[in-house]
Amino acid sequence: MDRVGDGLDAVLEKAFTRPIPKRAGAQMRYLVRQLKGTRAVAELLGITQRTVERYVKDQIKRPRPELAQRIEREVRKRWQPQIRAKAKQDAATTGGIVIDTRARFGYTAAPGSTDDARLRHLTVALPPQYAARLFETKDAGGTEQQLRDIAAEGLQEIYFKDQGRRAQGLLVEFTDVEQVEFDL
Repeated sequence: MDRVGDGLDAVLEKAFTRPIPKRAGAQMRYLVRQLKGTRAVAELLGITQRTVERYVKDQIKRPRPELAQRIEREVRKRWQPQIRAKAKQDAATTGGIVIDTRARFGYTAAPGSTDDARLRHLTVALPPQYAARLFETKDAGGTEQQLRDIAAEGLQEIYFKDQGRRAQGLLVEFTDVEQVEFDL
C-alpha cells in the first residue's frame, strides 16, 4: 500500500471544487469523454466495448463492486486536472505542504546520543521545495520508498535539525509508517 502516494492524491482531492459523479452512467460518460471513445475505456477497465456503451446509455445502472471501484478510481485520477495542477503549483511555489504522520523515526547521530528508533506523532509544515519534490517524484512514477525518503529529509531538516540550527550530523530514518496525511 502506497501510504505517502495515496496521501498526496488525497490532498489534491481536497482542492476539488465539485464532487465526482456518483452514478455509474455519469462516471462512464465522463471516462468516454476523457479517453475519446468507448474502446479505450473498455480496455482501461477490462470490460467489453458493448458493456461500456450500455453504461453510457444507462441500460446498466449498478456495476459489480470491483468494477465500481475501478471506475471510481479512474474517474478520480482524471477529475478536475486544472484544479489539481493549480493546487500542486501553489504548494510547490508558495504554500508548502503539511505532513501529519505517526511513524517510527530512527537516528544516526554523534556518539553519546541515543539512536534508538521511537514511535512519534508529528505534524510539520514543510516548505515549498519539499512539496515540489514530492509531487514531481509522484508524477514521474517514483516509488513509495523514494517518496518516504523525501518526506524523511524534509522532517529531518525542518523538525529535527530546526533548519540547520541544531543537530548538525543527524540523519533520520522514516520507517514503520502507521499513518500519514497531508494538507495544503
